[in-house]
Amino acid sequence: MAELIRDITLCILFAWALGLAAHFLRQPLILAYLVAGFIIGPYGTGWVHTRESINTISELGLIFMLFMIGLEIDLKKIVRAGRVILFGSGGQLVGGCLLGIAFFMAIGLPMGKGGFDALYLCIACALSSTVIIVKVLYEKRELDTLPGRITLGILVLQDIFAILFLAVQPSLDNLQISIVLLSIGRVVVLVAVALVLSRYVLPPLFHRVARRPELVLLGALAWCFLIGEIAEKLHLSREMGSLVAGVSLSTFPYALDVTAKVTTLRDFFITLFFVALGMTIPIPSLSVVGFALVIAAFTVVSRLVTTFVPLYLMKQGLRASLLPALNLAQISEFSLVVIQVGIAAGHLSTATSSAVSFAFVVLAVLSTFMITQSDPICRWSIPLLKRMGLRDLDHVGVDGEAHGDGHGAGRRIVILGFFRSASALLSEIERQNPSLLEQVSVVDFNPVVFSNLKARGLHVIYGDISNVDTLLHAGIASAEIIILSVPDSLLKGANNEKLVRHVRSLNTTAKVIATADFLSDVPDIYAAGADYVTVPRISDARELLSAIEAVDDSLLDEKKAELDQLLAERREVLP
Repeated sequence: MAELIRDITLCILFAWALGLAAHFLRQPLILAYLVAGFIIGPYGTGWVHTRESINTISELGLIFMLFMIGLEIDLKKIVRAGRVILFGSGGQLVGGCLLGIAFFMAIGLPMGKGGFDALYLCIACALSSTVIIVKVLYEKRELDTLPGRITLGILVLQDIFAILFLAVQPSLDNLQISIVLLSIGRVVVLVAVALVLSRYVLPPLFHRVARRPELVLLGALAWCFLIGEIAEKLHLSREMGSLVAGVSLSTFPYALDVTAKVTTLRDFFITLFFVALGMTIPIPSLSVVGFALVIAAFTVVSRLVTTFVPLYLMKQGLRASLLPALNLAQISEFSLVVIQVGIAAGHLSTATSSAVSFAFVVLAVLSTFMITQSDPICRWSIPLLKRMGLRDLDHVGVDGEAHGDGHGAGRRIVILGFFRSASALLSEIERQNPSLLEQVSVVDFNPVVFSNLKARGLHVIYGDISNVDTLLHAGIASAEIIILSVPDSLLKGANNEKLVRHVRSLNTTAKVIATADFLSDVPDIYAAGADYVTVPRISDARELLSAIEAVDDSLLDEKKAELDQLLAERREVLP
């Protein structure tokens, strides 16, 4: 016990020290944890060398990691997932696995007779990193964009796919239909028990202790280990049980509170898992490094093929098809879990496991850069793809004519960029002055906006508003009113000040209305040539003040009824 405590102390100290270095160098923390484990592990300094300590630390970390992954899986979102996400994720997973099996068997990896290296690798390469993607997209404020939502939807369905694989994995040595069905049946029993208990037993218990944070935390941990033990009794694994425990808790009312309470503990044990994983990575030979680079290259290429193609065939446009492919081009931390489970079962070699770990490290660094620079990469790639013969949504206009100069000419009002403010504006025009819609043209590169506006008979041009050619095609030169309704935080490759300068250089007489995120931006946008600048926070403040006054006058119910009636009359393009 004393040796285990010493080993955990070393894990945390080195993880913290290298985590600080990774933070200052803007590298993924997971990479720092793996390196920390390698340094103190048996292949590094040897300060932690006891196999029992490494296994205990790894299993605890893995159980908590899968429990938290389960908590973050929103089953309701999966049920509501649109056709694009369902078919996109299906194409990515099925295509990735088929390509993976074919490729890894072609290079000589075993598939059956005790060795399943090709199968585990194809599964590992089909999964993407939730930790890396969510972190970078959050920092870029792209989680709520269409490519961001598609990316997150595919990530959730990847997790479901991994759950199914973990259910079948114990039976790989004797893979018969009856055994597979038995394994799936055990999973169904486990999920049913967990869902019934989480729906009818846990809510009243958690309700009674909701004001006692320590009991909420203890209850969540007890639930995690209880379902893990039930899974063990069903000849599944504790790790599988912890994942199901998390998924079942994600559906009940206190999921958010439980997640908040468990997060700190989760971070502690996830750190231990990745440090323990780093301890198992031997000093690589040239062959292992070469194999890791092959795995990394295959992952990037296969992700581009299996993600881009389905989305492009569903007419999402080049940009909205390419961005999710770039976002997903890495190996998941869940892949490392799958590989570790395979090693424990004796299904694949340690050389393959080491190569996957190194490929994970390479892609963690590379994909962070790719996601950060995804917009410039798209701007460079799209013209190349067009020269290769791929058509974008701007190939044909709303009325069927080819996209070209003067395409938007004759429209008095041009809206550059389309987000929720523009959606609300069109709804308001439709409600108060429908004839004005005939004078409006919208320019945006969101395929959902393009198809919805086109279906409603509105004039819409597919294009990037930061591109001068797009502005020329949109008929900016002849417009009388030009509206920039997208805030700087959502604009890619430009901001409102730069856009106003572009617009003003093309049209010196139009009235230009722009948007400012910050009060300090207003003078700069006016100096760039804007005639009027809206600041959304001011209108929001007025609405909040009117709500406060309604409360003081005992008129809040009447105000709510007026708002409900107004919302019922609106038919917006974006929800």
